[in-house]
Amino acid sequence: QVQLVESGGGLVQIGGSLRLSCAASGSIFSINTMGWYRQAPGKQRELVATITNGGSTNYADSVKGRFTISRNNAKNTVDLQMNSLKPEDTAVYYCNARRGDYRYGPTDYWGQGTQVTVSS
Repeated sequence: QVQLVESGGGLVQIGGSLRLSCAASGSIFSINTMGWYRQAPGKQRELVATITNGGSTNYADSVKGRFTISRNNAKNTVDLQMNSLKPEDTAVYYCNARRGDYRYGPTDYWGQGTQVTVSS
């Protein structure tokens, strides 16, 4: 029902910046929360940042002050501005969209991921 396509990943040096973008299409109505998650080799997927339909945001402690998530409803996109990048930020970044449902629980949609590599 919902398709998510990420873009903007790449190779960047320590201290550099990247801007990830996620374009949503399909049945995007009633999506409550969108966010970014990441997964490094050998590690579990972890939350990076989320933003609700009302604009409330939350961030992982490791990225607070460096990353900013934003949502553009007119363009059906959610972006992640990443500044002051560290090697620890190296991971595959996944776009997530969650649709809440009072009766059956939430439904999650995922993009295919985009690689971010921060070199020392």
